[in-house]
Amino acid sequence: MIRYTLVCDAAHEFDSWFSTSASFEEQAKRGLVACPVCGSTRVERAIMAPNVARTDLGPRRPQPLPVPAAPAAVSAPAPAAPPSPTALIGEKEAALRAMIAELHRQVRENAEHVGERFAEEALKIHHGETPERAIYGQASMDDAQMLQEEGVAFMPLPRLPGSAH
Repeated sequence: MIRYTLVCDAAHEFDSWFSTSASFEEQAKRGLVACPVCGSTRVERAIMAPNVARTDLGPRRPQPLPVPAAPAAVSAPAPAAPPSPTALIGEKEAALRAMIAELHRQVRENAEHVGERFAEEALKIHHGETPERAIYGQASMDDAQMLQEEGVAFMPLPRLPGSAH
């Protein structure tokens, strides 16, 4: 799986996972990748660099896309833009979405939500400091790397389609 940071034409930034680079290109071309903030399907990959920590610069975010300037004077109203095409999902995509939704339901029903304390709780369980139990929550990429280096077994949960979480 590949995690991309994406940005829409309104400069909203969000992350999404794809099985391959070609998968992203195919889904974006078909209008299946949409901004969770505004719903725009005009989405591109944000400029990404390897995750190399630099303490002298502090955290940095990709720059938003430039917004085109409005014309200085308009003599006649512009014709209305044609409605944007609505992407229809096929049977495979619908089945995948249903499986992801079912996975989320199973996790919610059978595991404890620990939120942003996921890495901390997973380490406590791994080291025997707290009872073993199923948990879920959020972890930063740095936390995930640390858990992997510690030998903690965990798995990223794919996002629900159309959800920011």
